Amino acid sequence: MTATVQTKKNRPNYYIVVRYQDETTNKERQKWITTNISVKGDNKRRAEQKRKEVLAEYEQNKIDLSKDVLFTVFIKEWLEYLKPSIELVTYDGYKLIIYNQIIPFFEPKKLKVRNLTPLHIQEYINFKLKKISPNSVRKHLWNLSKCLDSAVKQKLIAFNPIKVIDMPKPVKYNGAKFYSEKQIDELLSAIKGDPIEGIVMFAIFYGLRRSEVCGLKWDAINFDNKSFQIKHTAVQMGTKIYKKDSTKNAASNSSLPMPDIIVDVLKKLKSEQAQNKLLQPNDYIDEGYVFVHDDGRLITPNYVTNHFKRVLRWNNLPAIRFHDLRHSSASYLLYLGFNLKDIQVWLRHGDIGTTMNIYAHLDMSAKRNIADTLNERFAAFG
Repeated sequence: MTATVQTKKNRPNYYIVVRYQDETTNKERQKWITTNISVKGDNKRRAEQKRKEVLAEYEQNKIDLSKDVLFTVFIKEWLEYLKPSIELVTYDGYKLIIYNQIIPFFEPKKLKVRNLTPLHIQEYINFKLKKISPNSVRKHLWNLSKCLDSAVKQKLIAFNPIKVIDMPKPVKYNGAKFYSEKQIDELLSAIKGDPIEGIVMFAIFYGLRRSEVCGLKWDAINFDNKSFQIKHTAVQMGTKIYKKDSTKNAASNSSLPMPDIIVDVLKKLKSEQAQNKLLQPNDYIDEGYVFVHDDGRLITPNYVTNHFKRVLRWNNLPAIRFHDLRHSSASYLLYLGFNLKDIQVWLRHGDIGTTMNIYAHLDMSAKRNIADTLNERFAAFG
């Protein structure tokens, strides 16, 4: 195996050309690897040093360059190999990205794993950034990187080409909205008697995530000591519902107190479900969930999202996402005088940093009050 430093016409960077013997055909082949080192300036020495490093890495790791595995074939095999060790919802999420995004881009190129370069990865990034957000592209690259790490372990490639790529910078979501105290009151009045009344109340009162409130089960509720736990979730991806007996993090799986207003809501729901079971002895579906339709079917996350939008439209309320009720809950707690540490505990964030990053903007009303007070105090000096 040998390697040389070369340039390509109209290309700005040096390349390393690795020559090797294909054990299958007994023919000499070559692999071009970009160095990302510009041909401009006095960079030839840097490129030569990179050549030595690459050659040493290939020889030290005994990379078999003769293996002709298509990248699209390899990533499918890798996903199936990974399947037993991850949750089904995670597997389906990976599969959605790999089969709908990554494979359609790379399949026409018919690239072998050993021929995949940082340049190909950069082309993928540039192509996707025209269509989806940087945050979504980063998720794709995470899948790609895990797959290529496996290729390195299997001695198909010497290094993971994604490691030398500059990842797209994450974009912070600034579109979060929240309801004022008055708007929360209006929403609670508008939702009276609606199928998702209890769901909205729990989202506002406890700041529950959609998966948490949909996944709430009766076995997590203790009427004796007036408390409940978030220990079940219901996640929806497309038409599939993933019902899990686990939560997002350890802080999420904690006990929360139930004041009388919440106890009354739950007892009313339990009584209604008992009546519906009597009326539909053969057709009622009982899976133990708290928030269900009249026939016992789970009220799904997508139903909550879509129906919530309709409720807001019907009642001329400002359009917000269902998840923004979690922000609204934080806003209301700030209005009542609780600090960010209190809110962290109540909303079950793993650390105060998460609370500060997401909800720091919600105390703007408090800042305005300070500004108005100072304005009145110093008005005479203006």
